[in-house]
Amino acid sequence: MHRWRRALHDDRGSTLPLIIGYAGLALVVVLLVTAATALYLERARLFTLADGAALVGAESFDLGDVTVREGEVLRPRLTDARVRADVSAYLAAAPTGSVEGLALESATSPDGLSARVTLSSYWRSPALTVFVPDGLRLEVTATARSVFD
Repeated sequence: MHRWRRALHDDRGSTLPLIIGYAGLALVVVLLVTAATALYLERARLFTLADGAALVGAESFDLGDVTVREGEVLRPRLTDARVRADVSAYLAAAPTGSVEGLALESATSPDGLSARVTLSSYWRSPALTVFVPDGLRLEVTATARSVFD
């Protein structure tokens, strides 16, 4: 009986379970931070592409479509069909890199002066774990406006 008491009070080897537990926790944190960073970078990449597409859409007018309004102020007139056509052509030529499942959700001109482009893509985690989903559908919207100064 005395021997068992001495064994219960002996603390040799008690740090090994703590080290294993903290190493596992550190691994989970590293995987979650990696996934969050990859998600942020993918969204930024998609937004950059949408921003460029919106700029192309905002410049999708002919000089014949420019009108004079409000006392000598030149205003372009954008149409949904022209914005969508030019944005589609831009996306076909643009380097999309690692953007997976890129889709043009909408390309419109809500007021005839600006272009609004909505793109979506599919994101996958770089490290498959039980803590993050297999993938997410990302959607971003960018707006650009045509202005003559």
